[in-house]
Amino acid sequence: MNPATPASFSRTFSRSEIENRQSKILLGAHMSISGGVHIAIERARSIDCTAMQMFVKNNMQWFARPLTRDEVRAFVEHRQRAELLSIFAHANYLINLAATNPLFHANSIRALSKELASANQLELPFLVLHPGAHRGAGEEAALAKIIASINKVFRKIPKVKTKIALETTAGQGSCVGHRFEHLAHIIDNVREPERLCICLDTAHLFAAGYDIGTESGIRKTFREFDRKIGLDRLVAIHLNDSKTGRGSRVDRHEHIGKGKIGLVAFRFIMRDRRLNKIPKVLETPKGKDLREDVMNLQTLRALVLA
Repeated sequence: MNPATPASFSRTFSRSEIENRQSKILLGAHMSISGGVHIAIERARSIDCTAMQMFVKNNMQWFARPLTRDEVRAFVEHRQRAELLSIFAHANYLINLAATNPLFHANSIRALSKELASANQLELPFLVLHPGAHRGAGEEAALAKIIASINKVFRKIPKVKTKIALETTAGQGSCVGHRFEHLAHIIDNVREPERLCICLDTAHLFAAGYDIGTESGIRKTFREFDRKIGLDRLVAIHLNDSKTGRGSRVDRHEHIGKGKIGLVAFRFIMRDRRLNKIPKVLETPKGKDLREDVMNLQTLRALVLA
């Protein structure tokens, strides 16, 4: 019998004990804000999420109208908000702080500043951001430009409390952030490092070449992360399996246990006590009925006691 299924551990643990332990896990998925930002809360709770990631605007547009006072109130005062133990945002995919095109770069600075301000209005602790892509300028130049860009953004919005959570990338194309050294360099050289934190993505780590498919490999990866960046900087984990192999540098998400990573990495992350208070969210493919999210969340919850 598959040790990852609920049936295999229900013989040892009572249903109430299973439900109690699983209800304390900060686990969920990215939710659509279609219909209003507050609707994302209802979508998340409809499938028993205790954590949620969201956009603060359309993710494929540079800019959007500011959130109205009523929209902010509907979100902040939503009756189900307290049932979500962690809510955070993801920046739109157009933003590239390493952009070489002047207009593109200016738009990136402006868009990131506005999204951080919107996230702050919604009282979200951090906004996940892909560091950037150099488009041929080279990694060294890209990292320098990202650092300068972050400094500029923080100068524009000094009173915003929402932090930037730099996300590990797969290293696809000319993207930087696929090595821990990249993120450590950014943190070490910005003027306000206390306003930066980190989001790990399992599919990105694997595609970037980190060995997280074995018990020894994922333990080594987290030791390396702690040594080079520090676990105290870790604020979120994207739980995604990978359609592509280790070291492929291709970013393609797959359902949990259906890709190239396998369940070992996810079992480790779900059970490691150091990660208990770190929100873990899915970014796996799904339809409007969220059926795929339910399936993936069931698999992950089962791993807690597997």
